[in-house]
Amino acid sequence: MVPFVDLKAQYLSIKAEIDAAVIALLESTQFVLGKEVAAFEELFAAYTQTSHAMGVNSGTSALHLALLAAGVGEGDEVITTPFTFIATVSAIDYARAKPVFVDIDPVSFTIDPALIEAAITPRTKALLPVHLYGQPADMDPIMDIAQRHGLAVIEDAAQAHGAEYKGRRVGSIGDLGCFSFYPGKNLGAYGEGGAVTTNKPELARLVRMLRDWGAERRYYHDLKGFNYRLEGVQGAVLKVKMGYIEAWTEARRAHAARYGELLVGTGVRTPDALPDRRHVYHIYAIREARREALQTFLQERGVATGIHYPIPVHLQQAFAELGHKVGDFPHSEAAANEVLSLPMFPELRPEQQDVVVAALKDWQQQ
Repeated sequence: MVPFVDLKAQYLSIKAEIDAAVIALLESTQFVLGKEVAAFEELFAAYTQTSHAMGVNSGTSALHLALLAAGVGEGDEVITTPFTFIATVSAIDYARAKPVFVDIDPVSFTIDPALIEAAITPRTKALLPVHLYGQPADMDPIMDIAQRHGLAVIEDAAQAHGAEYKGRRVGSIGDLGCFSFYPGKNLGAYGEGGAVTTNKPELARLVRMLRDWGAERRYYHDLKGFNYRLEGVQGAVLKVKMGYIEAWTEARRAHAARYGELLVGTGVRTPDALPDRRHVYHIYAIREARREALQTFLQERGVATGIHYPIPVHLQQAFAELGHKVGDFPHSEAAANEVLSLPMFPELRPEQQDVVVAALKDWQQQ
């Protein structure tokens, strides 16, 4: 069986370093925040080309705190895309603001900048583009719109560690960037984790306070904050992994290029690698109108797959109060009906890819 992701293979490749780091953390007893988290934050800020990185307990918490630090609150509107994981939109709801959707560009799967201005109202406070699957959104026009309308820009980079737009790392372009370290991510913790990045010292200060009960020193609470702190053990694990993320990213990109080469002329609709962006392939999503049948076929041939995501957020029951219906965002809905994620992880072997490609070719020849 070709797995969709193989976390054990990655762990075994760095086992000695991870085990030593975790044991040292346990002996230090700095179980929440602490020196290991601070050291990781410094490394991650440098990696994302930002001045500040603040570790938190999940990517969802990162989004929530970034919105609050940007001043988003009750009665505000935040423009984003419905073709994303629900956490993007839930974080807006946590901030007591209203999500306003804009459809995606069907080539990149990211928000279509040409549609943003029509969605802006006097209540719009921020833009929240999603760098989906590891593909950066088209940030220049997004930043231009934000500047002209006085809006904050919060990048959802949960799937895009190390991705670049015109030579700039995602998470450094907007006012704030949000990352997830869920275990299956390109940079994954051994549990939950996330981070907020920024080049603005005051925003960094607010996020640090908000993640730790609104306090800069213990028991002095200037803000109504949250318990969103990153655990020490996750900081220790992530610090070790920072030494490998570039090699793992290039492995993903090589696997994606090989998929593309092997599938030329087969009729399989592979993802587009746009020339001004560094796609980091958290997900390698093909498109197929008969997706469910293909997924079953691949499963029978020993290939595990995933679907990211089968129902766009505007059609989720959890957000029915927004009043959207089928047809409101056709590109998002078409993608949700067709995307199928193939096995993609740094340790993917050529012979495993060959099994995947052979099965896809057989499918196309039916």
